[in-house]
Amino acid sequence: MNPVPLASEARVATAVPGRYLQQLCKHFGHKLPARFDARQGSVEFPAGRCELDAEAEPGILRMRVTAADAEGLATLEGVVARHLERFAFREKPEILWTRSG
Repeated sequence: MNPVPLASEARVATAVPGRYLQQLCKHFGHKLPARFDARQGSVEFPAGRCELDAEAEPGILRMRVTAADAEGLATLEGVVARHLERFAFREKPEILWTRSG
């Protein structure tokens, strides 16, 4: 029986959520399994999974990470946030993770 993964979500306000979704997936996709279109995407990391949604709410990029343990979850939160901050440096996005479970 697999343990229930831990999850964390951030809702990031941006004028171009689809652009950042695609940038993140393309970037990580060079070394990791990734799939995406203009609205949704996911990346499979060794520590867990990141799901991105650019259409759930207008002007919001929803990022959800899941991992088997707290260390993996913290790693994913940090990696995804740092990359979004780098890509969206002009907007200086506010990324606040909310853990569930």
